[in-house]
Amino acid sequence: MLTLEAKKRGVAPKPHILRKQGQIPAVFYGRKEKPTPITISYKDFEKVWRAAGESSVVEIRGDFGEVEALIHDVDFDPVTDLPRHVDFYAFEKGQKVKVKIPLEFDGVAPAIKELGGTLVKVIRDIEVEAEPKHLPHKITVDISKLVDFNSQILAKDAALPSGVGLAGGAEEVLALVLPPKAEEEEEKSAESVDLGAIEISEKRGKEAPAEGEAAPAEATKPKEVEKKAAKP
Repeated sequence: MLTLEAKKRGVAPKPHILRKQGQIPAVFYGRKEKPTPITISYKDFEKVWRAAGESSVVEIRGDFGEVEALIHDVDFDPVTDLPRHVDFYAFEKGQKVKVKIPLEFDGVAPAIKELGGTLVKVIRDIEVEAEPKHLPHKITVDISKLVDFNSQILAKDAALPSGVGLAGGAEEVLALVLPPKAEEEEEKSAESVDLGAIEISEKRGKEAPAEGEAAPAEATKPKEVEKKAAKP
């Protein structure tokens, strides 16, 4: 289990001073846990954040004892993009929590390999319910079930670990495959061509101009008028 060393935080020093010292102001709370302000090391939290995200259990240790919690919320500085405050949700043993777990799509889809389609990842995570100790860091989705352009992978098709259940809709679409764009564009292009118009246009090039059209250059050339000799 990932661990973080923490210290209880009082009114002083101020948050901006703590940040200059490489510390992050934080707090943990829960259903039966009163809010407790703490400070944690920025470097230690960065390592845990990369490894755990918001879906793994973190054990917070300090002079207050040991608390198992989830990283509930992280406030980032809009300029530096560094974390400036962290909320931890402490839970009781046996308590189930609802968390969104990221999806990882794996495998080979026949609709892509054989038919040239494009994979569309409709959603990137799904909400599950479980005891924190059972929460996975990610859920792998096998896309080999996408055999044609009518195939879909639904939330109920995802292989969930033991002790983990869906908290959202079972019929929610996770992934599908779209047909190749080139084929669609060629079909649309062929449908938009008016063969009749082409045929008429070719005929007109050989026939007299239609009404309202300009005559060819030779037809518009003025004829020479012969001058008749005046009668004596």
